[in-house]
Amino acid sequence: MKKFFIAVFVVACSVFNACADNDRIITFEQLPAAAQTLVLQYQDAANIVYVKMDPELFGGDKYEVRLNDGKEFEFEEDGTLRKVDYKFEAVPDALVPEVVRQQLKASFPQAFVVEWGKDDWGWKAELNNKLEVKFSRKLEMRGLDD
Repeated sequence: MKKFFIAVFVVACSVFNACADNDRIITFEQLPAAAQTLVLQYQDAANIVYVKMDPELFGGDKYEVRLNDGKEFEFEEDGTLRKVDYKFEAVPDALVPEVVRQQLKASFPQAFVVEWGKDDWGWKAELNNKLEVKFSRKLEMRGLDD
């Protein structure tokens, strides 16, 4: 029985290892249309350093767009925004839900969002003061991380 579990473990590790790091560089035109539209709404195509596709183990693809100033956009397979990281600049208001902006303005009036995206259990906003504010899937503030 012990040998069976070891064999299953070895096979599982092999499968996960074979599926890991299958990222590949693609052209901007290969991004889903919704993702292309969103990127071009906020950035010039000339600023794009690369576009990467990351096939997920259990189906679906993730996409990452990296710009020459370090900014990043991450998208789901259908082109919906998963994460945006503006490094040290404010993320455009339209990319952060209004209810989140209101909660952050009330709690941290001097701060602005530099990163917004999905978290393991909901959403996360990183502020320019280095605080991470966690939100539920229903966009209710649920905690801080520093």
